[in-house]
Formats: sequence, C-alpha cells, structure tokens
Amino acid sequence: MRRWLIIAAGIVALGALSAGAAYERAAPTSGEWQEIAWPFPRDGWPAGKAFRCGAAHCGGEVEVYVRPKIGFCNCDVGVADDDEVDRVSDLDLISEHFAPLEPGRVVRLADMPGRIRSYELAMTDGSRHAAIGIAVSRRCDLMVAVAKGRGDATGVQRAALSFLGSTTMSNWMTAAMAGR
Repeated sequence: MRRWLIIAAGIVALGALSAGAAYERAAPTSGEWQEIAWPFPRDGWPAGKAFRCGAAHCGGEVEVYVRPKIGFCNCDVGVADDDEVDRVSDLDLISEHFAPLEPGRVVRLADMPGRIRSYELAMTDGSRHAAIGIAVSRRCDLMVAVAKGRGDATGVQRAALSFLGSTTMSNWMTAAMAGR
C-alpha cells in the first residue's frame, strides 16, 4: 500500500512540475499581436504576459496585460460586481488615476464568467488613455486582464476581446489557471 502512495505522489509532483513549465514557457501570439516584456514591478502575484498590437492592425496601438491570480476570488459568487473589477484588474499598475466610463457588463473568456468595464486613465505625462478592465473566475481563482490604448474605449475593448478570445489565448488562460 505504501508503495502505491509513493508512486501516486510522484505522478502528482511530475504533473505539477510539467504544468508549471508549460505555463512559464508558453508565449502565445495571435497574428498582429506581439508579446512584450511584463512592464510592471513585482507585487504579490506572479508576472503575467503582456502584448502589443500596432495602430495599423488595431485602429490605434493597444497593449494587453493578462495574468492569473490563484486563490484570489470569492469561491461562491466569482466576480460579483464592478467594484471588484476596479479592485483586481491591475488598472492601478498603469495609472493610479482611473475613472469608469460606464457600468460594467458580464463577459466570458476561456469558458470563465466575469465582468468587463471601460475606464479613462490619466497618465503621469498628462495624456489620457482608454482602458478596459476584465476579471473572470474559475472556482476560487481569477484571471485578470487590462488593456489600454490611445483610441476610444470601444475600439480598445474590441481589439482586446478579439485577442483574448482567440484560441491561442483561451488555451493559455486555461493552462495558466490549471498550473498551480
């Protein structure tokens, strides 16, 4: 009996290491989107993935930052309201000065339910950017994304949702949420 427990523990450990390696090495791109370095300082969560789409393809330059926050969600209701999107979606990494443009709405990414909300960012150089905050959940885990661009919020949202909804990104998000 003890021998089987050791074998089972070894299989579980190998699976966890394999999932972690796949998560770290995955470099999803989708056509006109290019992966860029994670531009934010370390915080309590692992760095995520960052991507940029040029003006020619996205109607204005758009950047998307996405990362899992494992164990950071209300296990019973998931992403419940706009206040939660404001709090968890990493907008404050881009600018501490953001204002919602409208109430959020329900969204689904990689088969995870959540909410999306549009914002205006006041950047430190005085410029204004449109931003989209997204928080979706699976069980007690969050996947958050924030997109910013110089265009209008509708264009930024369209570009970000198209990219995040791609098969490549959906597969990456699913693997990242499973890669404890």
